[in-house]
Amino acid sequence: MPNISFIMLTLLISAIASWYLEEKKAGLARYVTLFTFSSLLLYFIYALLTSTVNFNELTVLTRLPWLTVFKIEYALALDSLSILLVLLTLLLAIICTLISWQEITKNVGFYYFNLLLSIMGVIGVFTAIDMFLFFFFWEVMLLPITALIALWGHENRHFAAIKFFIFTQVSSLLMLVAIIAMAFLHFQQTGQLSFFYSDWLTLIIPFNVSQYIMLGFFIAFAVKLPLVPLHSWLPDAHTQAPTAGSVLLAGVLLKTGAYGFIRFVLFLFPQASEHFAPMIVLLALLSILYGAKMAFAQQDIKRLIAYSSISHMGFVLLAIFSFNELAYQGAILTLAAHGLSSAALFSLAGMIYSRIHSRNLTNMGGFFTSAPRMGGFALVFAASAFGLPSFANFVGEFLTLIGAYQVYPRITMVAALALIGSAIYGLKLFQQSFQGEQHVMVDDLSSRELVIFISLLTLLLVIGLFPELLLTFFNTQF
Repeated sequence: MPNISFIMLTLLISAIASWYLEEKKAGLARYVTLFTFSSLLLYFIYALLTSTVNFNELTVLTRLPWLTVFKIEYALALDSLSILLVLLTLLLAIICTLISWQEITKNVGFYYFNLLLSIMGVIGVFTAIDMFLFFFFWEVMLLPITALIALWGHENRHFAAIKFFIFTQVSSLLMLVAIIAMAFLHFQQTGQLSFFYSDWLTLIIPFNVSQYIMLGFFIAFAVKLPLVPLHSWLPDAHTQAPTAGSVLLAGVLLKTGAYGFIRFVLFLFPQASEHFAPMIVLLALLSILYGAKMAFAQQDIKRLIAYSSISHMGFVLLAIFSFNELAYQGAILTLAAHGLSSAALFSLAGMIYSRIHSRNLTNMGGFFTSAPRMGGFALVFAASAFGLPSFANFVGEFLTLIGAYQVYPRITMVAALALIGSAIYGLKLFQQSFQGEQHVMVDDLSSRELVIFISLLTLLLVIGLFPELLLTFFNTQF
């Protein structure tokens, strides 16, 4: 059985070590970070393969007293959903390290300290089942990512970092209020304080109370997803973040919002979730269409990819609140597929920026002539993102639309139009950067960049051709 505490402790020690060792010898921090992420991914996979535990249901790994006065515990658990997201997190952490190999040249040790610390926080979010501990890791995740944007971002990095921090911090405080309210309800009904998730599942919460408590959780997760109109931090944060920061934001951070909806909102507030589902689905539709339209209007390659993420995550929210088995399977696959494809596209944007020092599509064109391997991968990843069959994105969105159509047929038909939009902006990205008149010669992919792209492409194809490899591990009964 995987020892999540060991993984997080290793990340913390490695974060401190990378910062310290970089001061002693330049270049050590990146090797420490790469070794740490690779070793932990291999350990996690090995522990899962050798475990006899069935993770279809939430399995408690650790439950120890922490702040005993308030009955707050150090409690961690795993199930199929959290396993998938932890695997995705560790994989993308390796990609983040490789993409940062030559990009980061100042305060290198502190950079990798923040990268390791942010991954520790994300894994804590995906595994904590004491709600105060969950909130603690939610904050641990926030601070180092803000630092990555503010210290190693681009020209308007400070504005983007402050905006990101304000949006996420205000919504986090609303969630803290909701967590305290739930603990108070548990005290009222049982005479004991508890922040333990399983204890909260037994509570009987009147609808007129649950709808307000749910709102605190909903806003926090909607900001992270993000859901229109709570999305405005995302394009700025993606555009100004270093490449690894963009990969981390799109590939991992947005998934914490979807995870929160699935794990907490649906199960803690089933009555309120059903009541507000039609309104939430309309907001999801707005995100889908708005994200696709805005992506097409962008000339900054990173803003284009950022707005496309809003559209794709709208499909995830539509699937979650359709309360349908097929739609839920689509949401799971879309979470994995978007994590991989967005990581690939943001890595591509970073590689182009490192060569021409511009993100503007009007300064690109004809790259295919001098960088055919990069152009080939760019076309494949753009096609994957807009749902070409045989890729994971297609299967996820297909299942989402089939499942959601059974519940919300009209909304789903309108949402399907965004797939046409995604093909248009995906082809626009490729055409303006790799076809047409060549403005500047660029170097083709290095061996390190090839490793990044081949790894991501392989996973997108495997999941797309054999989706049952993932879906067989999920209990999809609603």
